[in-house]
Amino acid sequence: MSLLAIIIIILLGIFLLLVEFLIIPGFTVFGIGGFVFILLGIGSSYYYHSVQIGNFTLLGTVLISLTAIYFVFKGKTWKKIGLEANINSRNEPFETEKIHPGDRGKTITRLAPVGKVSVNDIICEAKSISGFINENTDIEVIKVLNTQIIVKLKIN
Repeated sequence: MSLLAIIIIILLGIFLLLVEFLIIPGFTVFGIGGFVFILLGIGSSYYYHSVQIGNFTLLGTVLISLTAIYFVFKGKTWKKIGLEANINSRNEPFETEKIHPGDRGKTITRLAPVGKVSVNDIICEAKSISGFINENTDIEVIKVLNTQIIVKLKIN
């Protein structure tokens, strides 16, 4: 096998590892394939050429890999192609003195088992003790906590 083919195999392996690190996180085919190609290239240089060429190939592969990783992270390439998501949700307290056990209300969203309800014209987060409750369903307050209420399906 020629040195050019070995270099191409190793560069392909490094590329697959960078794809694994930057685009498809986790332990996927790209990462495994990258390691296999790198090991195949280094092993081929030892097998088809001398030990000295194999050692140079191993050293070159390590240096090229570290250099590529350094420049990718220094250049913020991973931020340009990676997913950026911010979650700005928070659970705010409500006026607990206006809602009491036994009060009745309606679900605004589906409680699965947590969702939004309206009780005494106050919209707050609620947790169902009776499983899933669909939206626009009558509910009854069981317990009032600081940031949510515990409800059950209202039985007529």
